[in-house]
Amino acid sequence: MIAYIQGKLAHKDPTMVVIDAGGLGYQIKISLNTYGAIKNEEAIRLHTYLSIKEDAHTLYGFVEAEEKRLFMELISISGVGPGTALMVLSSLPPEELHQAIVSEDLRTIQGVKGIGAKTAQRIILELKDKLKKDNFATVTDTRPVAFAHNKVRSEALAALVTLGIAKAVAEKNIDSILKREGNGLALEQLIKHALKSA
Repeated sequence: MIAYIQGKLAHKDPTMVVIDAGGLGYQIKISLNTYGAIKNEEAIRLHTYLSIKEDAHTLYGFVEAEEKRLFMELISISGVGPGTALMVLSSLPPEELHQAIVSEDLRTIQGVKGIGAKTAQRIILELKDKLKKDNFATVTDTRPVAFAHNKVRSEALAALVTLGIAKAVAEKNIDSILKREGNGLALEQLIKHALKSA
């Protein structure tokens, strides 16, 4: 098991980073929360989880250990794979997800793309008692990132398509959000809004 990877940030987009550690480039899938926390740091350290399947070995990375722990709890539930868990953590900040589970807020969890009523109920049922015992530490920084409007739009579109949303649907959602909210949205905020309306 690879517990963490520390090195130079070689590439970053809303769904993935490449970390150069000792001359090796590790491609790591990330959530929007981690993307927002990384900013433009040169040297970073991500807590990682390695998913091994017959056809792929995939690394998932998280800035905060707490987000990784929530990811691990989510994938322990039958029917919730790493991709779905990453979608949940991209749609809801860790503290909001924690609160939704503890308070049995089915509607919030079901609002995540790809999470139906049964899966949302299973998440609450299996994690509610575990998470009630925890004191959740919130570490969030929501300062907007200064990007040019077109770059934000194209990066958001690429991220949504990577997350499995049809390009036409993603474009429509992004355009309606930008029309409603204006061009001042940070990339991760735009993607979160689009995920909620997809």
